[in-house]
Amino acid sequence: MSDRLGIDLFWSFRSPWSYLATPRLVDWAERYVLDVRFRPVYPIAIRTPEFFASLQPQWFSYFQTDVYRVAEFLELPLVWPSPDPVVSELNSEGLPSFPDEQPYIHRLTRLGVLAEERGRGIQFANEVSSLIWGGARGWDESTLLADATAAAGLDLAELDPIAETEADRLTAVIEKNQDDHQAAGHWGVPTCAFNDEPFFGQDRLDVLLWRLKQAGLEER
Repeated sequence: MSDRLGIDLFWSFRSPWSYLATPRLVDWAERYVLDVRFRPVYPIAIRTPEFFASLQPQWFSYFQTDVYRVAEFLELPLVWPSPDPVVSELNSEGLPSFPDEQPYIHRLTRLGVLAEERGRGIQFANEVSSLIWGGARGWDESTLLADATAAAGLDLAELDPIAETEADRLTAVIEKNQDDHQAAGHWGVPTCAFNDEPFFGQDRLDVLLWRLKQAGLEER
């Protein structure tokens, strides 16, 4: 019997690539003797907003082509969220800017930390990202988010007040996740870290699984 293996998953609620990777990671957590440590971070729009000022002109059109193509390949629905988890506006140069007031992404990321603390982080990420990216309009309205949270085995009515009253503590956890994400060797999401190696992108999960099996990963 091998020692129990674990990976650190650096992940964002605003990343379609994170969403597209998550069902496979949930499957791993269920199939293998593996700890998937869910470590949510803020999206690059919040962490490094200047990123969008230095992009190649083809970046957005290729991103649009590729992300929907991969979703089709994986047979997962993908619709740009409404509302977008990150509030943005165009500046005088026609580039996106991001105000300090970010009610959606701050709430979601803090809830993600709380879910992980209760042992349901990857399950919460899967249910909520499927809601946000799967085509639900107004995912923040009615009982949609509460229902997704319940499907992950958690109670939104319990978590939301804690996310407010413990905002400073949870923000510190998120910032630690972000520091460790950088230290792991990458800045993008999703990044999985295992044995001092970063595996960036949903398209590196097969390579990561190969590495885990080299290290003695066992099925349950």
